[in-house]
Amino acid sequence: MKIALVGCGAVTQAVYVPLLSRRRDLFEVTAVCDLSPTLTDAVGDRLGAAGRYSSVAEMISAGGFEALLVLASGSHGETVRRALAAGYAVLCEKPLALTRAEVAALPEGRLMVGYMKQYDPAVRRAEEVLAALGGPEVIRAVEVTVLHPSGESQLAFANLEQARDVDAGLLGSLRDAESALVSRALGESAPEAVRNLYGVSLGSICHDLSLLRRFTGAPADISYVETWGDAPGSIEISGALPVRGRFSIRWHYLEDYPAYRETVAIHHDRGSLELVFPSPYLMNAPTTLTVVSGAESRTEWREVTEAFEVQLAAFHAFVNEGKPPLTDVGGGLEDIVTAQRIAARYAVQHGLPIGGEAA
Repeated sequence: MKIALVGCGAVTQAVYVPLLSRRRDLFEVTAVCDLSPTLTDAVGDRLGAAGRYSSVAEMISAGGFEALLVLASGSHGETVRRALAAGYAVLCEKPLALTRAEVAALPEGRLMVGYMKQYDPAVRRAEEVLAALGGPEVIRAVEVTVLHPSGESQLAFANLEQARDVDAGLLGSLRDAESALVSRALGESAPEAVRNLYGVSLGSICHDLSLLRRFTGAPADISYVETWGDAPGSIEISGALPVRGRFSIRWHYLEDYPAYRETVAIHHDRGSLELVFPSPYLMNAPTTLTVVSGAESRTEWREVTEAFEVQLAAFHAFVNEGKPPLTDVGGGLEDIVTAQRIAARYAVQHGLPIGGEAA
């Protein structure tokens, strides 16, 4: 399947380039697009892509591919809208967009939203175990802890090409556009603390929201949100699950922490399921599933199959065989709504202004 890439930054270079290089049985990259010519050429050279663009509109108009992988940072709403309107299938990295309005403007089409942890074999195994136990009805609580070191430290091994040739004025205008979208989501008067919380919710915590959707469904209620420390700092979120029980998420940005660590524990009346995820940038690093049951019986299961690679194969099957993705436009919208509820709850608790869609 011939594909084009939008965005040639960190996740593209560290994850997608090596995976697409070894999955040439599924994909041929014919075009790449980035604001930085340096990054466009670096990724284009590694993948043998002849088409190289700095404009998404120009690349979509030129064609020569069947699908787009939207891997750039920030909101993806307008890029996805253009691609779907032109008839292309799209794999869009999270988040799908920053506002509900962007999602509402999307035309019909083949869209898969990328949450690679949903495709992790350890997660799929946990889903099977939970289903055998009785599904969401047996869950007492879901507890998530994320220890998040700096992105620079997580990517130090990757020797990434850096973008130093993007016009400063263009970058400024893009930041203004992103800020306007956040204002549409949260209101013009939303303070920086609320905006930062929303950014982390859609940029990182959304992975845990996507797992909640798989295990239990999207949260029924956000009842408590607190932050502390210098931004992005630490964030605590809790609320009710849609069927039974409650969830809590504790997310900590720890600049110099030795390594990324994410733990998702599902507690039920007869035991627990615990998933421990490594840094997402380490290819084929194992995710560990520990099943606790009976009289302190513990079973550990490790799988080194790369979740991003499984996700790519699922996208290929979605486009060519019509196999539905685990997250479509509806799931992407659910996470935006939940992130807005998180921001609104925090604002209400602290007497801060909130408007826009989140109101």
